[in-house]
Amino acid sequence: MQAIEKAFGLVATPGVLISVLLASAFGMVIGAIPGLTATMAIALLVPITFFMDPLPAVGAMIACSAMAIFAGDIPSTLLRIPGTPASAAYTDEAYAMTRKGEAETALGANLLFSAIGGLFGTAVLIVAAPALAEVALRFSSFEYFWLAVLGLTCAIFIGAVSPLKGLISLFIGLLVATVGLNNPAGVPRFTFGYTELMGGIDFIPAMIGLFAVSEVLRAMVHGATDLKVTQSRVGNLFRNWGGMIKTYWRQQVRGNTLGTAIGILPGAGADIAAWVAYAMSKKFSKTPEKFGKGHVEGIVESTSANNAALGGAWVPALVFGIPGDSITAVVIGVLFIKGLNPGPTLFINNPESIYAVFLIFILANLFMIPLGWAVMKGATVILRVPRRVLMPLILGFSMVGAFAVNNTAYGIVIMLAFGVLGFLMEENDIPVAPCILGIVLGPMIEENFVTSMIKSDGSFLAFFERPIAGALGVFTILVVLSPLIGMALRRMRRPAANAA
Repeated sequence: MQAIEKAFGLVATPGVLISVLLASAFGMVIGAIPGLTATMAIALLVPITFFMDPLPAVGAMIACSAMAIFAGDIPSTLLRIPGTPASAAYTDEAYAMTRKGEAETALGANLLFSAIGGLFGTAVLIVAAPALAEVALRFSSFEYFWLAVLGLTCAIFIGAVSPLKGLISLFIGLLVATVGLNNPAGVPRFTFGYTELMGGIDFIPAMIGLFAVSEVLRAMVHGATDLKVTQSRVGNLFRNWGGMIKTYWRQQVRGNTLGTAIGILPGAGADIAAWVAYAMSKKFSKTPEKFGKGHVEGIVESTSANNAALGGAWVPALVFGIPGDSITAVVIGVLFIKGLNPGPTLFINNPESIYAVFLIFILANLFMIPLGWAVMKGATVILRVPRRVLMPLILGFSMVGAFAVNNTAYGIVIMLAFGVLGFLMEENDIPVAPCILGIVLGPMIEENFVTSMIKSDGSFLAFFERPIAGALGVFTILVVLSPLIGMALRRMRRPAANAA
């Protein structure tokens, strides 16, 4: 109890509060700019933290990452440009709502369930950090392989009306993931003699191209139809929050739980959490036919999951010093520099610092509501800009975002190439979301499969020998076969119904 009182005293100082507020605003801006990720926001903040005391430095990084993950939803909803990779899973859903004149509802849902998801992840971090981190540490390459394959099965459920077209899109993404030297053997693949391709195809420019540039090309070919805006400005973002919580509380709880669980697993992170949550939401929805056409249910679970994953990623980071994602990998370095060496001894030697970190998590997610409201109200001016003016601006911002990844024109070339690919795919009713999923998870699957085969001396049975790996493997196979199982059950029921 004394440690908690000290923690309140540490947090309630002008230095900590101001650093958290300024970092929140910085993270909000970076997250809302397409191509600039939450990890990039944290990396830009690191040099500044060298001149700060330990607690304000850690607090600034917590607040910055939370805001950046949420802020990616704003351009995703208004422009169909995911601000961060974690927003890509439900970009089409949110943008479809904007096209129907429901941007206010989509933005309000993003803000509400992002804050709740962040608070849920923080609650789990506070209550169950040591126990959950022990489970996460039992994951080896076998478990990660099945987890990544399970993530790929999301393509079956997010692949619009046709699972076959979803799989085609997924295989395109997996093919893209094989380009370059980033494979266990270090052998050049599909580089065609180009040195630039040896480093692989950057995910960020590819994502911007598939979503944003394809939209610009569509406007050029089919005409730039202005968005439906029923009023001169987007109104109350808090409208119907109570109704959404009452209607979608199950989706919210499921997204929070799933996001936290995936966030705890080292290397998984908010991106995978959002994809899996969106697929789960569609799978268990009573109205799956509404997904992809602008259905708020498709946003609730995903946006809850990716923010809850942030808190989960701090569990192994604080308890064992193992980064849960790329953000905590950067933060662990700062913790060591500041003398807050992560590990079990941190809970014994500096309990007040740990409780102060927990309080800053809560504070950052509460700051998200007023700051998010202010940024969203300003951003919705975009809805009133004519599309013939907006599209060149989108292309310009996209080029800046693609260039900023590595400060090379190569990023812009990749973006334009994938813009053409995305346009051709959507013209033939092939969804782009599974393609993104394949690009993200392809390297993870290959790396863990090869590592596991080396460990097991080439035995496939080893993928089922460990208890967690075996359970994940069986579950994944059942998910893959679920359409066939459902078809067989329906055929079995027909003769019984006819006989009755």
